[in-house]
Amino acid sequence: MKQLIKIVAFGFLVGVLALACQEEEPKLETILPPTGLMVQTTSTSDGSGIVEFNASASNALNYKFVFTEGNGDPEISSNGYLSKRFTKNGLNTYSVIVIAYGVGGISSSTTIEVAVQSDFTDPQAIEFLTGGSSKTWYLAASEPAHLGVGPAREGIDGDWWSPKWFATAPFEKCNTEDSDCLCDDEFTFSVDAEGQMTFVLDNKGQTYFNTAHKGVVGGTQEGDFCYDFDTSGTSVVSLGPSDGTLPAERTRGTQMNFSNNAFMGYYVGSSSYEILSISANALYVRTYDAINPDLAWYHKFSTTQANPSPEPEPDFENLVWSDEFDVDGAPNASKWGYDLGTGVNGWGNNEAQTYTSDSENVIVEDGMLKITVKSDGAGGYTSARIKTENLYEFKYGRVEIRAKVPSAGGTWPALWMLGANFDTVGWPACGEMDIMEHVGNNANTILSTLHYTGNSGGNGPTGSIQVPTATSEFHTYTVEWKAQTIKFMVDDNEVHTSFTNTSATPFNNDFFFIFNVAMGGTLGGDIDPAFTEDSMEVDYIRVYQ
Repeated sequence: MKQLIKIVAFGFLVGVLALACQEEEPKLETILPPTGLMVQTTSTSDGSGIVEFNASASNALNYKFVFTEGNGDPEISSNGYLSKRFTKNGLNTYSVIVIAYGVGGISSSTTIEVAVQSDFTDPQAIEFLTGGSSKTWYLAASEPAHLGVGPAREGIDGDWWSPKWFATAPFEKCNTEDSDCLCDDEFTFSVDAEGQMTFVLDNKGQTYFNTAHKGVVGGTQEGDFCYDFDTSGTSVVSLGPSDGTLPAERTRGTQMNFSNNAFMGYYVGSSSYEILSISANALYVRTYDAINPDLAWYHKFSTTQANPSPEPEPDFENLVWSDEFDVDGAPNASKWGYDLGTGVNGWGNNEAQTYTSDSENVIVEDGMLKITVKSDGAGGYTSARIKTENLYEFKYGRVEIRAKVPSAGGTWPALWMLGANFDTVGWPACGEMDIMEHVGNNANTILSTLHYTGNSGGNGPTGSIQVPTATSEFHTYTVEWKAQTIKFMVDDNEVHTSFTNTSATPFNNDFFFIFNVAMGGTLGGDIDPAFTEDSMEVDYIRVYQ
């Protein structure tokens, strides 16, 4: 009986193992095409040209909207909703193909027609662009920031209305084989008797591609590069209102939309350009990168073709203003005035000193200007702050200042410049150039910094350099200030890479000098409790142009 049980048990086990080894029959998922595709549209009645689409279908995973009559690239929607602006003026009827996609890419489609009223117009922009018939434009290669990039919208990196991340120097893209094709492009805008504007790009056979988009031409080069690319043909240009991303004061509020994927020279996959400013001979536009929506690209154009091989800018050789501090007594009253008192909030920085014009705080003797900060023994401090405001103000040049700085903890000496329109626009809009700043609590580290709107406080472009004898020996502090660049140096050693000056910065106006020694504050830090006095000495200041 036990043997029978074993046989039965063994047979049962074999049966179970046999069943376990059998694979299940594969089941194919049923592929159902989208059915019942319906599209509802709502056209706004305010003349903005906006149409809202709501597509729905059974078994649909997403929807594609294809626009005819040159109204932009196809757009994808996962839920069937899309808001689209049509920009051709007047009442127009457009055909739109709506495609619903299901599992495996199977699809169904329908074509609808929408009637849209768009009342947007900018006749002055059309006149400027075309001259009333036809006009050719060129890259403004001789200007700084003729190509640049910055944040596309608020919340990415501070202000979002300028090429703050990169801006070209004049002719920067015209002197290398990788990019020189950008500089010979010709952009022709024309308008017909019915007011329809068209655009033709003559790129001489090559287009300058952003590296992220080189796949369009099968590019293999590292970085941006000029590739053979056909831009022949005519594009229809329609004008519409800007998308509202930029503050109103930063834009004209007009957007150009090009048909046939046309673009303005530098390829970033965009065919829409917002006009920031325009005149009869100057055009400044902004566009979004089609791959990286965080990037906004800037382009400048002119009706005059720039010479790609300009004469080099001469060095600053002519001494136009100086003070050698060789007459003992108070600073020369024809060159220097004073800021007095404690200012507002300790001159905006919680500084501890009171500025005076007393000889114990500021004096010229032994061929040196001496600014001395002193403790009054009761927790207070006196110092001096002299300036050339309304006495000497200038634009562009090479400034050399030979000085020795104090070393005591809490001292904050500075040799700097402030925009001469400070009294009308305020700070930081007027701009500030710190040729030299030093703090005793970080002895022998020299700072050079720029401040302007969106780059004030601790956000200004800055650089530092170690000068081991800054507090014990004289050194020459220099700024080379040009229309295109600003560079700071100590003893001809560059403090940081050249700052690219653009029309968007305030460093194209007159500035004046300020020399001072502050105590404590946001940069000076803690004051040595044993402090009694310390001085900054200046041998000379010289301005060359």
